[in-house]
Amino acid sequence: MTTLNRPGAPDGHVCGIDAAMEVIGGKWKVLILWALHEHPYRRFGELRRLLPGITEKVLASHLRELEADGVVHRASYDEVPPRVEYSLTEDGMRLNDALEPLAAWGRERPTTQALGKKAG
Repeated sequence: MTTLNRPGAPDGHVCGIDAAMEVIGGKWKVLILWALHEHPYRRFGELRRLLPGITEKVLASHLRELEADGVVHRASYDEVPPRVEYSLTEDGMRLNDALEPLAAWGRERPTTQALGKKAG
């Protein structure tokens, strides 16, 4: 996924968050990173089962983008039948570490339903 250059930013990024969002933006990318963190070295079908609701097309597209961004590694084995496994790169592991405080915030945050009950 390519971000268009923005005025005043030679590389097209305004700040570090902007650069990170270019890599993790979208509904599924962070969940793919989480799945590969919790379950390293997964095949495509295994990842799809770990992410209910994701389509094959979206998973394939996001894996290609994450690989191009250097956070996911794709290993293809010369076997019959062919086997391909996905795992996190060092950068992918560092990115997951950086996302952990966000995950903690999400776990600690009251749900919308609980907030509605407090207000009522």
